[in-house]
Amino acid sequence: MDQKTIDPKHIHAKEQAVDMRGITKRFGPVVANDNIDLYVNKGEIMALLGENGSGKTTLMNMLAGIYMPDEGEILVDGRHVTINSPKDALACGIGMIHQHFKLVDVFTAAENVVLGLEEGGRLDRAEIAAKVSAIADKYGFKIDPNKKVYDMSVSEKQTLEIIKVLYRGADFLILDEPTAVLTPQEISHLFDVLRAMKADGKSIVIITHKLNEVMEISDVVAVLRKGRHIKTVRTKETDPNALTEMMVGHAISLDIERQSYDKPVPRLTVAGLCCRDNEGVSKLDNVGFVAYGGEILGVAGIAGSGQKELLESIAGLRHVTSGSIIYTPDGRVPMDLVGKTPMEIRDSGVALAFVPEDRLGMGLVGGMGMTGNMMLRSWNRGKGIFVDRKSPEKMAKEVYKNLEVATPDLDFPVSKLSGGNVQKVLVGREIASSPSVLMSAYAVRGLDINTSYVIYDLMQEQKMKGVAVIFVGEDLDVLLELCDRILVHCAGKVSGIVDARTASKEEIGLMMTSIGGEEAAGE
Repeated sequence: MDQKTIDPKHIHAKEQAVDMRGITKRFGPVVANDNIDLYVNKGEIMALLGENGSGKTTLMNMLAGIYMPDEGEILVDGRHVTINSPKDALACGIGMIHQHFKLVDVFTAAENVVLGLEEGGRLDRAEIAAKVSAIADKYGFKIDPNKKVYDMSVSEKQTLEIIKVLYRGADFLILDEPTAVLTPQEISHLFDVLRAMKADGKSIVIITHKLNEVMEISDVVAVLRKGRHIKTVRTKETDPNALTEMMVGHAISLDIERQSYDKPVPRLTVAGLCCRDNEGVSKLDNVGFVAYGGEILGVAGIAGSGQKELLESIAGLRHVTSGSIIYTPDGRVPMDLVGKTPMEIRDSGVALAFVPEDRLGMGLVGGMGMTGNMMLRSWNRGKGIFVDRKSPEKMAKEVYKNLEVATPDLDFPVSKLSGGNVQKVLVGREIASSPSVLMSAYAVRGLDINTSYVIYDLMQEQKMKGVAVIFVGEDLDVLLELCDRILVHCAGKVSGIVDARTASKEEIGLMMTSIGGEEAAGE
């Protein structure tokens, strides 16, 4: 490893498990990894940190046998190896747990563990279950070997994926964003398990962007920026601000200054809201709350708990089976939005803005440029066959400048932009429409840290203008800092609403998995 880019105290502190030298990976003209030197010691937890597109997952995918490097070499336990497939990686003792699990729902935990292995002879389910239980007991996992995957929670599925690679003999584990879908209690338990594995001599790399978790669980942090390895440092000798500066290239304030609006007013009153999907499965069950103008109402919950359906129901994009959504404008008669289409809601004078989770599928037209997508909000306001282009073009220029959208020009197709830039266009368009209610689903997903904090500031600005902001997020630390109140969803129901100034992550975590004191089943 290039010793100039690493704390000298870390060099050769322990025996190396994996050593990557001069690794370069290209996808056409794009250089995803540029001459990277990186090693991980045995019995060490490394956090691999970097903004989206920095090359973190690509680099680890080469260790896992999903990609092959164009240049460079990989050493495992001091031996040069060639990894052409995940099977080769496992033969080298390397296993990767991806964000999207690769499990067969109708099989049990034990059956998934041995799926694809050449066990020889008849499958002894009792013996396999015993081996799975032994691994679980050794490291502190909680899993039932005979439980079907379709009955498992998200954390149980993740546990099963980890046990799968351990069963196959992995001593080097890579976890890609392992805490993204876990509650605080599940994260705490996962970290206990990782520490037990580290104590057993396992080497672990965690790909993440959550700085507080980096500081809590890792021994060392390796930072990538634009495909290059910037530095590896000991965790105890750094801090979140220093790590952010390494990731971005300049200093960024990580503080969210929550402001107070003098006189919040009820803007949106939801009562008894229920809806089902196309198969008749309940997605929202008797949901009720009030969103105030001059407030940011956060929405927290495990993925698939009804957050998406809630916003789509309010926006008129989903059929509501019962309940009411009362919009109260200043100085006008309140109106029920249930049964109205998005166009009818707008024509009723409701200034409603919505940043959906599906950016290109629902929010933007991929083949259009920024100006064209801004025009979607005003295309039918022209006279006759003529469409007003001046206002959308002005809006596009403002969004381009304020959010620093990286695009060749305003007419360049947004589908060819990076995910982060697509999100900037969408968020910028909705905020620029001067809404009275602004709803966003995962508004900063895929954005770099700098732009994320720009978005947080924009949300605060809207709040201080008297806008009712409903902010669905997945980072509880951000929700607690940014929001005034947090509505917690569990299995399509509201399990509680808390004051973000006084609530704790642990309190919200319990509410995310239980309704009225009862544990939620499955997902």
